[in-house]
Amino acid sequence: MDIRELDLTAYSEAKPARSVDLLFIHDSVGGELMANPGRTIGESEILRSHPNGGGLRTLLSQNNYVTHEAADGSKIAAGTNVCQWNRRFRDQMKRILATRHQDKLFSDDTRNRVVVFQPASSASWIDDEGIEPGNPDSWKKTVANYKAAYRALLDHFRKEPDTLFVAVTAPPLVRPESTKGIVGRILGKPDQAATEEVGKRIRSFNNWLKHFYSGWLHGYPLMNVVVFDYYDILTADGVSNWLRYPTRIGRRDRPNTEGNSRAAQRFIPFINRAMNRMAEQQSPFFAGRPHLFANKAAAG
Repeated sequence: MDIRELDLTAYSEAKPARSVDLLFIHDSVGGELMANPGRTIGESEILRSHPNGGGLRTLLSQNNYVTHEAADGSKIAAGTNVCQWNRRFRDQMKRILATRHQDKLFSDDTRNRVVVFQPASSASWIDDEGIEPGNPDSWKKTVANYKAAYRALLDHFRKEPDTLFVAVTAPPLVRPESTKGIVGRILGKPDQAATEEVGKRIRSFNNWLKHFYSGWLHGYPLMNVVVFDYYDILTADGVSNWLRYPTRIGRRDRPNTEGNSRAAQRFIPFINRAMNRMAEQQSPFFAGRPHLFANKAAAG
């Protein structure tokens, strides 16, 4: 399948000329992506350093983003399953845009101009195709329900044209060991054929998310939504449908520091180009700030 992603290469990857507040809503894997490599230091899922650290927070800071995080224990990150996104953005958008750290809000009129959100790695196990049009709030993990959930988000994002929303695909799982016969069925483990189908299913869904011409964003009129394919990077750019950078520390289904570092390095030019592209839509926020972003003709 020919996947035609949004082409951002025409836009400069130069960092914003002024600071931009960015909120990342994530699970524990996202916390490790943000952390610097090193021993585990931090609280809950917001970490200063971790053995699997990708260093994204540091890179964002170097590029003029003031980072804020919400993870487990906060009202807006109490669960990062796909079926929870619709209600969260519908009912808590005002709080999301005003979040400084977990449940702490800005004390002035500061507002997050970038909102990054990442589902848990468990979202990378989709049980079946489901029935269209799907239910955006259903806990049943089907392709139809996942698509319905993301389609519903566009109605909420359309109301915030001066905020960039970055949908990060769920990190891949380690390929489960397949078993045969009655023992495998008793243990509830999938056989090889079922495992292969799951891998193809999550790959197909993520391809739909990022396919700009026939996928999730087809026909969406604004420039304030983009998809960062964290999943694909961690599968070694499509070498597998499963995690190719598993950690050797703790749970094997976590990306290691090599995988997270690769993703973090690629996120920076991606986010800068997405912001420079968005600046062209002349929303109220950008209209009076002609020097906030580098001109797209700049070297990038």
